[in-house]
Amino acid sequence: MSKPLLEVKGLKKYFKTKRGMLHAVDDVSFTIERGKTLGIVGESGCGKSTLGRAILRLLEPNGGQVLFEGQDVAALNKEQMRNRRKDMQIIFQDPFASLNPRKTVAQTISEPLKLNKIITDKNKRMDKVLEIMDIVGLAERLVNTYPHELDGGRRQRIGVARALALEPKFIVCDEPVSALDVSIQAQILNLMKDLQQSMGLTYMFITHDLSVVNHFSDDIAVMYLGRMIEKAPAEELFANPIHPYTKALLSAIPIPDIHTKMERILLRGEVSSPIEPPNMCRFAPRCNDCMEKCRTSEPALVEVSPGHFVSCFLASDEVMPV
Repeated sequence: MSKPLLEVKGLKKYFKTKRGMLHAVDDVSFTIERGKTLGIVGESGCGKSTLGRAILRLLEPNGGQVLFEGQDVAALNKEQMRNRRKDMQIIFQDPFASLNPRKTVAQTISEPLKLNKIITDKNKRMDKVLEIMDIVGLAERLVNTYPHELDGGRRQRIGVARALALEPKFIVCDEPVSALDVSIQAQILNLMKDLQQSMGLTYMFITHDLSVVNHFSDDIAVMYLGRMIEKAPAEELFANPIHPYTKALLSAIPIPDIHTKMERILLRGEVSSPIEPPNMCRFAPRCNDCMEKCRTSEPALVEVSPGHFVSCFLASDEVMPV
């Protein structure tokens, strides 16, 4: 069996605040196979985007390992990381905020090629830009336009084109369609799926939209307050959710059939603070199935069936060491 393209082991990212250390990403581990898509879902503030940025070292992690093709990304120096980053790119959530308003479409897409000295000849670089624009569905007539002259869908296509410029192997997709209209979302998702098949890309797809991630991902991981609480193949997660939080998320997906009634699971109670969290299940204050040991120890992420991992005492009696 071949080794996964990406292995994340015990990754941590904390932020210092006046009240203590905020545990944005806390001991997260997973793998992504080459050519596959891992969807990361959860509420706003659960650490999804911070996880993606820590993997790429846009934010320096506080601990853990990120192994890309077996190489520890966290141990690379500045020059080594610059070379490795050609293989690891990101598509940002807001297509307007992530683009330089003073650069044209051509300048934005050609910048990675220029900075990394991939193509030094100006004419050849422009040929490459036009080729990438064609791949992502941007008309050649837009080559000298600026971001403010384009709609959201075209701006996000520029973001996709910029990420593809260096021909990466792995792309972190940080809610790439959440700021777009529904019809445009479908176009961008179809484009990204086609690119994955034609270029052999590996994605980590961050979103809060479970209906999107279900159709786009091979595996889905659910995060809550910096921890990964469930991970399984997409079909398995939707057919057999185990963690109470996952069940609540799935119950909130709208059903496009007025005759079908889905029982909503309402979460009550206060969200725990991610600042210096105690040794307990972080979902306990909102959980309808909370037990005494949930408030005194933290459940480990354990494999309950092939490929299905859960961090919940309902599924396992294992307790993480203090």
